[in-house]
Amino acid sequence: MNSLFKALSHPVRRRIIAMLRSGPLSSGDIAAAFDMSWPTVTGHLNALKEAELVSTEREGQSIRYRLEISAVEEALAFLMDLSGTGKTDEEETR
Repeated sequence: MNSLFKALSHPVRRRIIAMLRSGPLSSGDIAAAFDMSWPTVTGHLNALKEAELVSTEREGQSIRYRLEISAVEEALAFLMDLSGTGKTDEEETR
């Protein structure tokens, strides 16, 4: 969970997540959206992958990134429980 929140702490990574909400994108398409070096973009993509927020699949010479919604749902559930808006374990067993 810590790697997930660390990954979400950077605005570039949050923007990549937002881009992937529309569907999978190649690493080249993602990199083209930013004015930064390829290694910097790759570092952000690796942080998202390590946090299990994205998965990859090879398509020819390209790598496509896909949003892993289950990791996002887990983070949202944690935040909702923390804020008191989610169901607690006791409420779920009733």
